[in-house]
Amino acid sequence: MTPPRRRAAVVVNPAKVSVETLRAAVAAEEARSGWSASEWFETSAADDGRSAAEDAVRSAPDLIVVAGGDGTLRAAAEALIGSGIPLGLVPSGTGNLFARELHLPLNDLTASIATAFRGVDRPVDAGLAILEREDGRESQHAFLVMAGIGLDAHMAGHTNERLKKRIGWLAYSDPIARSIFGNRQFDLSYRLDDRAEVATRAHTVIVGNSGMLTGGLLLLPAAVIDDGRLDAVIFRPGRGSGWTNIGYRLAFNRMLHRTRFGRLVASLTPKPRAIRWAQASEMRVRFSDAQEIQLDGDTHGPVMAASLSVRHHGLVVRVPRAAGATERD
Repeated sequence: MTPPRRRAAVVVNPAKVSVETLRAAVAAEEARSGWSASEWFETSAADDGRSAAEDAVRSAPDLIVVAGGDGTLRAAAEALIGSGIPLGLVPSGTGNLFARELHLPLNDLTASIATAFRGVDRPVDAGLAILEREDGRESQHAFLVMAGIGLDAHMAGHTNERLKKRIGWLAYSDPIARSIFGNRQFDLSYRLDDRAEVATRAHTVIVGNSGMLTGGLLLLPAAVIDDGRLDAVIFRPGRGSGWTNIGYRLAFNRMLHRTRFGRLVASLTPKPRAIRWAQASEMRVRFSDAQEIQLDGDTHGPVMAASLSVRHHGLVVRVPRAAGATERD
């Protein structure tokens, strides 16, 4: 008996990707690889991608392809976590930090579709955020790259979208500069796993599953996308030379952590008080006053508290053969 042909489901954000061009590329790959015609699910103004992805999961495909920006991917991941269905990516937009971390093709539709259908499967971690609002209501969301409070969330919510499309990560220079000069800080308490609660004052808190920012800036040096842990960094510039110390450490992070000599230098260098890193499976944080939070670049408004945890190997992502480990039959 001839086994049934495999079938994919495609979740696409038509505001980010040409659906006509994508359909042609998928049809060509289906013919080449011997797959059945895919089912299509488009996002809309009322759906950031989660509803379309939930419909795609219910169709029980052998593969789900998500075509859109980081926001579409993050929303779709909320439906895919734990499903075991391989996820193929067609990245679009200015960030694509998750795709960059996995060395996926960028700005190459044909290569992206080929990787989705013919790549290998790599299990990766997914972040989960439970957000508590000022009125006590809670909501749960996924994130794949980073969650940020303070400067990071301010950039997500106040950077000009047209400028981001034109000049990419350089568009963040204005909100960064205004945030540094303003030096607005807030009081918080946090707990890492079952360790004692710590109270501090900070300018920015970032918790991530991946450490590299656009432009090659290494923010979380120890972050690994499949190690079952989240990495956190806290900026505490104070009122003195703290920003100088933070800038120096971030500028040299790649050298300090990616070379043997750099690691030696880092081990001999006093740890700056203005910037601290930590690792945990769960980080719970509470603020004295509501603070903005962003997840993978999407602002989620002010929160009083957040619980950030990791789902180890919660997603299976199709990656190029050279970068993966397991090929599915």
